[in-house]
Amino acid sequence: MTSKSIQQGEFFELEVDKDLRESSAYNDDLAPTKIKDRTWNKWNVTALWVGMAICVPSYTLGGVLTSYFGLSVMEALLTILIANIILLVPLTLNAYPGTKYGIPFPVLLRSSFGIVGSNIPCLIRGFVACGWFGIQTMFGGLAIHLFLSAISSSWASLGGVGEVIGFFLFWALQMVVVVRGSESIKWLETLSAPLLLVVSIGLMIWAGGKVSFTEILATPANRPEDAGFWGYFFGGLTAMVGFWATLSLNIPDFSRYAKSQKDQVLGQIIGLPITMFFFAALGVVLTAASSTLVGETISDPISLIGKINSPFLVAIAMVLIIIATLSTNIAANVVSPTNDFQNIAPKLINHTRGALLTGLVGILLMSWELLKKMGWIESDVSVESMYSNWLLGYSSLLGPIAGIMIVDYFLIKRQNLDLVALYTPNGIYPAFNYAGLLAFAVPVVITIAALSVPSINWFYRYGWFTGAFTGAIVYFVLAKILASSANQTQAMPS
Repeated sequence: MTSKSIQQGEFFELEVDKDLRESSAYNDDLAPTKIKDRTWNKWNVTALWVGMAICVPSYTLGGVLTSYFGLSVMEALLTILIANIILLVPLTLNAYPGTKYGIPFPVLLRSSFGIVGSNIPCLIRGFVACGWFGIQTMFGGLAIHLFLSAISSSWASLGGVGEVIGFFLFWALQMVVVVRGSESIKWLETLSAPLLLVVSIGLMIWAGGKVSFTEILATPANRPEDAGFWGYFFGGLTAMVGFWATLSLNIPDFSRYAKSQKDQVLGQIIGLPITMFFFAALGVVLTAASSTLVGETISDPISLIGKINSPFLVAIAMVLIIIATLSTNIAANVVSPTNDFQNIAPKLINHTRGALLTGLVGILLMSWELLKKMGWIESDVSVESMYSNWLLGYSSLLGPIAGIMIVDYFLIKRQNLDLVALYTPNGIYPAFNYAGLLAFAVPVVITIAALSVPSINWFYRYGWFTGAFTGAIVYFVLAKILASSANQTQAMPS
């Protein structure tokens, strides 16, 4: 095999020969990004995060923390800010190899979990994304339905059927953008970010005339008076870290297009924490103002806008929500599973097939809600309760993966990867890296046990943190032991 890695500054580019192209672990979509295609500067990365952070679930996070986690409004907003500052650590660290080597998330996982073993964390990340994809597509479909209802009374009469049609229209719109590739996503995020920011700032100024910010921030905590603060805070903090724990894993899917490490780091610092804090605050303020606007408290922005008695304003607002949901869902919940599914069988699943498979799984995961809207089944489970209740659960699975990835790249591999070997079965990267798999299994088993053992329930309640640190430590120890054992075996006389 004549392929080799060529160092150019801090980047590596892979020369692909016939042997590598025919490898079962390689396809052109998973191949390292060429240096000429790394065109995202810090403002493109910032726009990516602004576009992802401004969405319906972010809007409701303040309400989730005050209702489900017993925090006051001020405590909730500070928790969101702190969580997203903490998230910058795994985000920027896991982005490093993506930028340096141009590799996506699944290929990076081959270093710590093995060529075949990487499919386990890939599928976990992929199915979580498909769940979020379905939820966000439901929001986008509802916005399309309300938009068409505002301009057509005949469409409004469709009711739940119109919402289902809106779901599939929004689904198709996302598939078109994703199939067109990374430049299409870059264009969408860069276009939508300033528009969404301007509208959000305008809404905050407008809502400020309807309510008192001082009174909102003084809203007391929804917890027993004698209850301690820290337990509630760390539970809420874990959930908020879990909100973007998904992207802290697959951030290489985007950082592989960054011009430099400085661009990816600055872009994330500028784009994530303040946007999340501001948009969550906007949600709290508009929820408080909703009683003045429509006579009842509504925490869902789509439902709130739908009750405004002005078809023109509703139509304009729904277009903005469609843009916001589109920019969030494509980047956060379609790109990753599209790559993850390709990793299973790179020769059978390319970028287009991976995107369509993502869309199909998203439809299946939301089938219960679609059938409910059609009036064919009855269910008390709401989309809102679904996403608010699983933040802790899936963060317990994703935390260990993040810890293992960081330790593997920075401490075990010392930022040196063999690009050719990452695409070559039966090479220096084994089919299954048992250090990674065991390091993932240990915190997962403890988490499952914690659900039924009250004395260690804290391990589940703070799942992302406990999982990340446990996975990192176990992986470091096991990787060192296996490396020492391998060296001793090689040193033995034949």
